[in-house]
Amino acid sequence: MSNTEFTDFGIENIHPDEKRKRVNDLFDSVASNYDLMNDLMSLGVHRLWKRYAAHISNVKSGDIVLDVAGGTGDMARKFSQRVGDQGSVYICDLSYEMLAMGRNRLINSGDYNNIKIIQGDAENLPFQDNQFDMISVAFGLRNMADKQQSLASMYSKLKYGGKLLILEFSHLVINIFKPLYHSYSDGYIPALGKIVARDEPSYRYLVDSIKRHPNQETLKTMIEQVGFSRVCYHNLSGGIVAIHTAYKL
Repeated sequence: MSNTEFTDFGIENIHPDEKRKRVNDLFDSVASNYDLMNDLMSLGVHRLWKRYAAHISNVKSGDIVLDVAGGTGDMARKFSQRVGDQGSVYICDLSYEMLAMGRNRLINSGDYNNIKIIQGDAENLPFQDNQFDMISVAFGLRNMADKQQSLASMYSKLKYGGKLLILEFSHLVINIFKPLYHSYSDGYIPALGKIVARDEPSYRYLVDSIKRHPNQETLKTMIEQVGFSRVCYHNLSGGIVAIHTAYKL
């Protein structure tokens, strides 16, 4: 673990150990409504973002893929179809309840044959070095207590020539839409959390965590600093989310 003294938890600055505990408790709490809330919060657009991320992942038959903070298995199911029977997909998440929801969904849909579920911390991934052809993180990096340590751990677990793909909320680049976007996120999302999930504080945190997350260029630099090469990003929906890709060379 990193010796970082403070990290962000929404608008607070807290000790990394405290963030790990709070994030784990938060996602255990919201697990049962997680997928429904994603649909409602993004008006279903998160499905298009994830589909596009899977498309540009270049995952192929026989690959070994790790989906970090994979939660309820959305990305894993997409990768599972691409790697086929000769490949495998690992979901690693800190939250037991999120993994339990994902396992149930995968079993019910029949998409479980080549998917393995592991509970673990992104900062110290419980896998061998140089194991994976591709590692993805979809909407999970901003919740990690030490993002730099997590990126370094992902770097070590990738094979040489392997690809990192990060899909995450980012910073809107179309200024004219910023007031509307902030009004939507600050008002609608916590209210939705209160009404649907009966958990307004958790969804207030999620909004604040997006604001505190590094912007596109800062995250690009962070990825480069742990050793990745050919780091690039492109914005989706005007920068509401961004996809960063990088390689271990």
